[in-house]
Amino acid sequence: MEKHIKDFRYEKSMSVGSFVEKLGSIGYQAIHVGKAAEIIKRMKKENAIIILTFTSNMVTSGLRGLFAQLIEMKFVDAVITTAGSIEEDMMKAKGLKFLEGTFDADDLKLGKQGINRIGNIFVPNETYSSFEDSAGPILEQIYQKRKTWVVSDFLRELGNMMDDKNSFIRQAAKNGIPIFCPAITDGALGMQIYFFRQKHPDFILDAAGDMHHLFTTTLDANKTGAIILGGGVAKHHAILANLLRGGLDYAVYMTTAHAYAGSLSGATTQEAKSWGKIKGDADAITVMGDVTITFPLVMCKVLDDLQS
Repeated sequence: MEKHIKDFRYEKSMSVGSFVEKLGSIGYQAIHVGKAAEIIKRMKKENAIIILTFTSNMVTSGLRGLFAQLIEMKFVDAVITTAGSIEEDMMKAKGLKFLEGTFDADDLKLGKQGINRIGNIFVPNETYSSFEDSAGPILEQIYQKRKTWVVSDFLRELGNMMDDKNSFIRQAAKNGIPIFCPAITDGALGMQIYFFRQKHPDFILDAAGDMHHLFTTTLDANKTGAIILGGGVAKHHAILANLLRGGLDYAVYMTTAHAYAGSLSGATTQEAKSWGKIKGDADAITVMGDVTITFPLVMCKVLDDLQS
Protein backbone atom coordinates (compact mmCIF):
# COMPACT_ATOMS: atom_id res chain seq x y z
CA MET A 1 0.00 0.00 0.00
CA GLU A 2 1.48 3.33 -1.05
CA LYS A 3 1.98 6.01 1.57
CA HIS A 4 1.93 9.61 0.46
CA ILE A 5 3.86 12.59 1.82
CA LYS A 6 1.38 14.97 3.38
CA ASP A 7 1.57 18.71 3.96
CA PHE A 8 1.76 19.74 7.59
CA ARG A 9 -0.67 22.39 8.82
CA TYR A 10 -1.02 23.90 12.26
CA GLU A 11 -4.15 23.09 14.25
CA LYS A 12 -5.08 24.98 17.40
CA SER A 13 -4.56 22.98 20.62
CA MET A 14 -3.15 20.01 18.71
CA SER A 15 -2.32 17.07 21.00
CA VAL A 16 1.21 15.67 21.11
CA GLY A 17 -0.09 12.37 19.76
CA SER A 18 -1.73 14.07 16.79
CA PHE A 19 1.42 16.13 16.22
CA VAL A 20 3.65 13.02 16.09
CA GLU A 21 1.16 11.28 13.80
CA LYS A 22 1.41 14.22 11.39
CA LEU A 23 5.20 14.18 11.63
CA GLY A 24 5.10 10.62 10.34
CA SER A 25 3.98 11.80 6.92
CA ILE A 26 6.23 14.85 6.45
CA GLY A 27 9.41 13.10 5.33
CA TYR A 28 13.06 12.61 6.40
CA GLN A 29 13.60 12.03 10.13
CA ALA A 30 10.01 13.02 10.91
CA ILE A 31 8.95 9.76 9.25
CA HIS A 32 11.36 7.86 11.48
CA VAL A 33 9.88 9.51 14.58
CA GLY A 34 6.43 8.30 13.53
CA LYS A 35 7.72 4.79 12.77
CA ALA A 36 9.51 4.62 16.13
CA ALA A 37 6.20 5.22 17.93
CA GLU A 38 4.50 2.46 15.92
CA ILE A 39 7.29 -0.06 16.60
CA ILE A 40 7.29 0.61 20.35
CA LYS A 41 3.51 0.15 20.40
CA ARG A 42 3.92 -3.20 18.62
CA MET A 43 6.57 -4.28 21.15
CA LYS A 44 4.13 -3.66 23.95
CA LYS A 45 1.09 -5.18 22.24
CA GLU A 46 3.08 -8.33 21.39
CA ASN A 47 4.17 -8.67 25.04
CA ALA A 48 7.83 -8.51 24.10
CA ILE A 49 10.43 -8.25 26.84
CA ILE A 50 11.44 -4.59 26.51
CA ILE A 51 14.92 -3.39 27.40
CA LEU A 52 15.49 0.36 27.81
CA THR A 53 19.06 1.64 27.54
CA PHE A 54 20.36 5.17 28.02
CA THR A 55 23.59 7.03 28.67
CA SER A 56 24.35 9.21 31.67
CA ASN A 57 23.92 12.56 29.89
CA MET A 58 20.23 11.76 29.56
CA VAL A 59 19.88 11.49 33.34
CA THR A 60 21.74 14.80 33.60
CA SER A 61 18.80 16.16 31.62
CA GLY A 62 15.16 16.10 32.66
CA LEU A 63 14.58 12.81 30.82
CA ARG A 64 15.30 11.17 34.19
CA GLY A 65 11.70 11.77 35.26
CA LEU A 66 10.31 10.07 32.15
CA PHE A 67 12.58 7.06 32.69
CA ALA A 68 11.33 6.79 36.27
CA GLN A 69 7.71 7.07 35.13
CA LEU A 70 8.07 4.35 32.49
CA ILE A 71 9.67 2.06 35.06
CA GLU A 72 6.90 2.85 37.57
CA MET A 73 4.35 1.94 34.89
CA LYS A 74 6.30 -1.29 34.24
CA PHE A 75 6.39 -0.30 30.59
CA VAL A 76 9.90 -1.75 30.37
CA ASP A 77 11.20 -5.03 31.78
CA ALA A 78 14.88 -4.16 32.22
CA VAL A 79 17.18 -1.14 32.13
CA ILE A 80 20.81 -0.98 31.03
CA THR A 81 22.77 2.17 31.75
CA THR A 82 26.09 3.59 32.94
CA ALA A 83 27.55 4.51 36.32
CA GLY A 84 27.13 8.20 35.55
CA SER A 85 23.36 7.69 35.35
CA ILE A 86 23.29 6.04 38.76
CA GLU A 87 25.34 8.70 40.54
CA GLU A 88 23.44 11.61 38.97
CA ASP A 89 20.13 9.98 39.83
CA MET A 90 21.34 9.76 43.43
CA MET A 91 22.45 13.40 43.38
CA LYS A 92 19.09 14.59 42.10
CA ALA A 93 17.25 12.39 44.58
CA LYS A 94 19.07 14.31 47.31
CA GLY A 95 18.03 17.63 45.76
CA LEU A 96 21.52 18.61 44.58
CA LYS A 97 21.89 21.29 41.91
CA PHE A 98 21.86 20.90 38.13
CA LEU A 99 21.58 24.28 36.42
CA GLU A 100 20.56 25.54 33.00
CA GLY A 101 23.60 26.95 31.18
CA THR A 102 24.81 27.54 27.63
CA PHE A 103 26.81 25.56 25.08
CA ASP A 104 29.12 28.49 24.37
CA ALA A 105 30.11 29.31 27.94
CA ASP A 106 33.67 30.27 28.85
CA ASP A 107 34.87 26.91 30.17
CA LEU A 108 38.07 28.24 31.74
CA LYS A 109 35.97 30.73 33.68
CA LEU A 110 33.53 28.00 34.69
CA GLY A 111 36.40 25.84 35.90
CA LYS A 112 37.69 28.66 38.11
CA GLN A 113 34.16 29.08 39.50
CA GLY A 114 33.96 25.39 40.34
CA ILE A 115 31.32 24.61 37.73
CA ASN A 116 31.37 21.57 35.43
CA ARG A 117 29.65 21.82 32.04
CA ILE A 118 27.68 19.00 30.40
CA GLY A 119 26.49 20.54 27.13
CA ASN A 120 24.31 23.42 28.27
CA ILE A 121 23.80 22.03 31.78
CA PHE A 122 26.03 23.25 34.62
CA VAL A 123 26.87 21.11 37.65
CA PRO A 124 28.63 22.83 40.59
CA ASN A 125 31.53 21.05 42.28
CA GLU A 126 29.47 21.09 45.47
CA THR A 127 27.03 18.68 43.86
CA TYR A 128 29.80 16.13 43.38
CA SER A 129 31.42 16.75 46.77
CA SER A 130 28.05 16.25 48.49
CA PHE A 131 27.63 12.99 46.61
CA GLU A 132 31.12 11.88 47.61
CA ASP A 133 30.41 12.69 51.27
CA SER A 134 27.27 10.55 51.23
CA ALA A 135 28.62 7.65 49.16
CA GLY A 136 30.86 6.17 51.86
CA PRO A 137 28.12 5.76 54.50
CA ILE A 138 25.76 4.32 51.85
CA LEU A 139 28.36 1.77 50.74
CA GLU A 140 29.05 0.93 54.40
CA GLN A 141 25.37 0.12 54.96
CA ILE A 142 25.31 -2.16 51.93
CA TYR A 143 28.59 -3.80 52.94
CA GLN A 144 27.23 -4.62 56.39
CA LYS A 145 24.39 -6.56 54.76
CA ARG A 146 26.62 -8.56 52.44
CA LYS A 147 30.18 -8.50 51.17
CA THR A 148 29.59 -9.75 47.60
CA TRP A 149 26.88 -8.34 45.34
CA VAL A 150 25.73 -8.95 41.81
CA VAL A 151 25.59 -5.42 40.41
CA SER A 152 21.83 -5.41 39.74
CA ASP A 153 21.19 -6.46 43.37
CA PHE A 154 23.56 -3.72 44.56
CA LEU A 155 21.62 -1.15 42.51
CA ARG A 156 18.34 -2.38 43.96
CA GLU A 157 19.74 -1.73 47.44
CA LEU A 158 20.78 1.77 46.37
CA GLY A 159 17.30 2.37 44.94
CA ASN A 160 15.66 1.36 48.21
CA MET A 161 17.65 4.12 49.92
CA MET A 162 16.27 6.86 47.67
CA ASP A 163 13.09 8.81 48.41
CA ASP A 164 12.17 10.57 45.18
CA LYS A 165 9.44 9.57 42.72
CA ASN A 166 11.62 10.80 39.84
CA SER A 167 14.51 8.54 40.85
CA PHE A 168 14.68 5.78 38.27
CA ILE A 169 16.74 3.56 40.60
CA ARG A 170 14.08 4.04 43.29
CA GLN A 171 11.25 3.15 40.93
CA ALA A 172 13.19 0.14 39.63
CA ALA A 173 13.73 -1.18 43.16
CA LYS A 174 10.11 -0.54 44.11
CA ASN A 175 8.66 -2.19 41.01
CA GLY A 176 11.03 -5.12 40.57
CA ILE A 177 12.69 -3.90 37.36
CA PRO A 178 16.38 -4.90 37.18
CA ILE A 179 19.00 -2.30 36.30
CA PHE A 180 22.15 -3.62 34.65
CA CYS A 181 25.31 -1.50 34.72
CA PRO A 182 28.24 -3.40 33.20
CA ALA A 183 30.58 -0.39 33.62
CA ILE A 184 29.79 0.20 37.29
CA THR A 185 33.37 1.32 38.05
CA ASP A 186 33.23 4.28 35.67
CA GLY A 187 32.60 7.81 36.90
CA ALA A 188 32.33 9.31 40.38
CA LEU A 189 30.49 6.25 41.69
CA GLY A 190 33.30 4.01 40.48
CA MET A 191 35.87 6.19 42.24
CA GLN A 192 33.93 5.94 45.51
CA ILE A 193 33.70 2.16 45.14
CA TYR A 194 37.48 2.09 44.57
CA PHE A 195 38.16 4.21 47.65
CA PHE A 196 35.79 2.06 49.73
CA ARG A 197 37.61 -1.11 48.68
CA GLN A 198 40.88 0.27 49.99
CA LYS A 199 39.38 -0.16 53.46
CA HIS A 200 37.27 -3.21 52.62
CA PRO A 201 39.07 -5.36 50.02
CA ASP A 202 36.51 -8.13 50.50
CA PHE A 203 33.75 -5.91 49.06
CA ILE A 204 32.99 -7.41 45.64
CA LEU A 205 30.68 -6.24 42.86
CA ASP A 206 30.05 -9.10 40.44
CA ALA A 207 29.39 -7.77 36.92
CA ALA A 208 29.72 -11.23 35.32
CA GLY A 209 26.90 -12.51 37.53
CA ASP A 210 24.54 -10.07 35.87
CA MET A 211 25.34 -11.56 32.47
CA HIS A 212 23.50 -14.68 33.61
CA HIS A 213 20.45 -12.70 34.73
CA LEU A 214 20.27 -10.64 31.54
CA PHE A 215 20.97 -13.50 29.12
CA THR A 216 18.40 -15.70 30.86
CA THR A 217 15.83 -12.92 30.53
CA THR A 218 16.36 -12.66 26.77
CA LEU A 219 16.80 -16.39 26.04
CA ASP A 220 13.56 -17.29 27.82
CA ALA A 221 11.55 -14.57 26.06
CA ASN A 222 9.14 -15.30 23.24
CA LYS A 223 9.92 -11.89 21.74
CA THR A 224 12.32 -9.13 22.71
CA GLY A 225 12.48 -5.44 21.95
CA ALA A 226 14.90 -2.66 22.78
CA ILE A 227 14.59 1.11 23.05
CA ILE A 228 18.17 2.29 22.79
CA LEU A 229 18.89 5.93 23.55
CA GLY A 230 22.41 6.98 22.65
CA GLY A 231 25.18 4.42 22.38
CA GLY A 232 28.16 3.12 24.29
CA VAL A 233 28.35 0.10 26.55
CA ALA A 234 24.65 0.25 27.49
CA LYS A 235 23.62 -0.08 23.84
CA HIS A 236 26.02 -2.89 23.10
CA HIS A 237 25.11 -4.83 26.24
CA ALA A 238 21.47 -4.92 25.13
CA ILE A 239 22.09 -6.09 21.59
CA LEU A 240 24.80 -8.55 22.69
CA ALA A 241 22.36 -10.14 25.13
CA ASN A 242 20.08 -10.90 22.19
CA LEU A 243 22.75 -12.44 19.98
CA LEU A 244 22.35 -15.95 21.42
CA ARG A 245 18.60 -15.96 20.69
CA GLY A 246 19.09 -14.90 17.07
CA GLY A 247 18.56 -11.18 17.60
CA LEU A 248 15.96 -8.66 18.71
CA ASP A 249 12.46 -8.82 17.23
CA TYR A 250 11.98 -5.06 17.65
CA ALA A 251 14.48 -2.23 17.99
CA VAL A 252 14.31 1.55 18.12
CA TYR A 253 17.57 3.47 18.18
CA MET A 254 17.61 7.20 18.94
CA THR A 255 20.95 8.95 18.59
CA THR A 256 22.93 11.89 17.25
CA ALA A 257 25.92 9.67 16.37
CA HIS A 258 26.48 8.93 12.69
CA ALA A 259 27.39 5.60 11.14
CA TYR A 260 30.30 6.80 9.04
CA ALA A 261 32.99 6.59 11.75
CA GLY A 262 32.41 2.89 12.30
CA SER A 263 31.60 3.39 15.99
CA LEU A 264 29.14 1.25 17.93
CA SER A 265 27.31 4.40 19.04
CA GLY A 266 26.64 5.41 15.44
CA ALA A 267 25.87 1.93 14.12
CA THR A 268 22.33 1.67 12.75
CA THR A 269 19.75 -1.05 13.27
CA GLN A 270 20.60 -2.26 9.76
CA GLU A 271 24.25 -2.75 10.69
CA ALA A 272 23.25 -4.79 13.75
CA LYS A 273 21.47 -7.25 11.43
CA SER A 274 24.82 -8.21 9.90
CA TRP A 275 25.90 -9.39 13.37
CA GLY A 276 22.67 -11.22 14.13
CA LYS A 277 21.97 -8.89 17.06
CA ILE A 278 18.75 -7.76 15.40
CA LYS A 279 16.75 -10.25 13.34
CA GLY A 280 16.71 -9.77 9.59
CA ASP A 281 12.92 -9.37 9.55
CA ALA A 282 12.76 -7.31 12.75
CA ASP A 283 10.70 -4.14 13.08
CA ALA A 284 13.55 -1.68 13.53
CA ILE A 285 14.31 1.98 12.95
CA THR A 286 17.10 4.46 13.68
CA VAL A 287 15.98 7.98 14.59
CA MET A 288 18.65 10.65 14.13
CA GLY A 289 18.21 13.60 16.43
CA ASP A 290 18.49 14.96 19.96
CA VAL A 291 16.95 12.35 22.27
CA THR A 292 15.70 15.05 24.67
CA ILE A 293 13.32 16.00 21.85
CA THR A 294 12.60 12.77 20.00
CA PHE A 295 12.05 10.43 22.95
CA PRO A 296 9.41 12.49 24.81
CA LEU A 297 7.54 13.05 21.54
CA VAL A 298 7.53 9.35 20.69
CA MET A 299 6.57 8.17 24.17
CA CYS A 300 3.72 10.69 24.53
CA LYS A 301 2.29 9.32 21.28
CA VAL A 302 2.81 5.70 22.39
CA LEU A 303 1.24 6.14 25.81
CA ASP A 304 -1.71 8.13 24.49
CA ASP A 305 -2.47 5.47 21.86
CA LEU A 306 -2.08 2.51 24.20
CA GLN A 307 -4.37 4.10 26.80
CA SER A 308 -7.08 5.13 24.34
